[in-house]
Amino acid sequence: METVACQGQVQVDGTVAVVMVPLTAQSHLAQLLHLSLFLCTRRGLTVHYASTTTHIRQATSRLHPAWSSFANAISFHELPIPAFCSPHPDHSGTKFPAHLQPLFDAFEHLRAPVGDLLRSLSASSRRVVVIHDPLSSFAADEAAAFPNAESYAFHCVPALFQISLARPSAALELSRDHGLTLPSLEGIMTEEFMAFIQRQWTPSRIAHTAGMLLNTCRALEGEFLDMFAQEPACCSNKLFAIGPLSPLAVVAGERLVSSHECLNWLDEQPPASVVYVAFGTMTTMSEEEVRELAQGLLLSQQRFLWVLRDADRADIFASEEGDDGGRMELAAEWEEKVGGRGMVVRGWAPQLDILAHQATGAFLSHCGWNSCTESLCLGVPMVAWPMHSDQPINAALVVDYHGAGVAVRGGGEAVGREEIAAAIRRVMVGEESEGVRQRARALGEVLRAAVADGGASRAELDAFVALITR
Repeated sequence: METVACQGQVQVDGTVAVVMVPLTAQSHLAQLLHLSLFLCTRRGLTVHYASTTTHIRQATSRLHPAWSSFANAISFHELPIPAFCSPHPDHSGTKFPAHLQPLFDAFEHLRAPVGDLLRSLSASSRRVVVIHDPLSSFAADEAAAFPNAESYAFHCVPALFQISLARPSAALELSRDHGLTLPSLEGIMTEEFMAFIQRQWTPSRIAHTAGMLLNTCRALEGEFLDMFAQEPACCSNKLFAIGPLSPLAVVAGERLVSSHECLNWLDEQPPASVVYVAFGTMTTMSEEEVRELAQGLLLSQQRFLWVLRDADRADIFASEEGDDGGRMELAAEWEEKVGGRGMVVRGWAPQLDILAHQATGAFLSHCGWNSCTESLCLGVPMVAWPMHSDQPINAALVVDYHGAGVAVRGGGEAVGREEIAAAIRRVMVGEESEGVRQRARALGEVLRAAVADGGASRAELDAFVALITR
């Protein structure tokens, strides 16, 4: 894997240099890394991936083993930012990962190093194409300084969430017209993070972007894409719906297999009999929630594979003496009652392999957009327990709009074991189970076709490639 220091001379091979500038959070890092892999391996473009040393290491270390060798085609640029705090997540019940805010504040200092990189590439390339997260849109300002550079914003969340965030009145209209039960967005993010968004995604920076890429597709939210295209932020810009973007989209239909021990356990389970339980990299559950989830899994009487881990710290490689990472213990009597019916994984787990396994019958999830698209692409129905950010809107899209899952959360804030068990059973063995599973399988077929050669998403991605290499 080639790593290039930000201050050195950059030699490029080709007339168009593509520069990725992701936000330093796992789902954002991963999506732009997957896009980088596609552009390098399938379209032969020269791609530069710019982030901090820590977060390049994070992104590449979590890349599926089947794709690690392909990362050698990408030039990784380790850019400096000020030192940042890396505290443990808050276990008090606060949902949004506010412990990452020191990282996000330091991240804004990446602007000058990104500008230096673009200056070097601009001098040796016919065109420089910057693809940046809306929350790293300082890159759009930097690109605007060079006559042969252009920038495109890459949105990691669905169009429906962006509409709901930008125009709550439109969200109410959608609720009436499409049978959606869209939740309130109050409290989904901290005030500090909302201020960070406002500093980054400004009207002047929107004006500097030549277009937008979205990790979604018309099969998932066609009418919402049409509505989003009418938003002021999209006016006169080109919009490309190129998702779902994951390793599945890089090689549609090719099963990726790792050697994780949980896959051996899944091999021993009957088809479609296991509930996969995972809450992503930016969700920390309270001790009470962990207890209720544990008892809910027990009450459901279903097999389960539970990834029980804390949210990522700002530096996932940081360690302290005696640091247990906030490990939550499960009662010995609970483990005895579970027996061989369940497995608990404490660290990183190969989610795509788990979802692709024939033993997996449902996915109990926080409904992060990566998790939603991966589950739906593989035809696995979801049990939705959203926590913060775009997750409540994503859950409504999966459950209410597509009918490819059921919701855990009721009218109150707290979720109890009985509610959890009931939701699991609705998908696994209840009267509506077969209908939900059929809708998930059908949607999976449509999404896999969209990202395959000749599909709608692949056509939009090819149109984008043609535009930037014109």
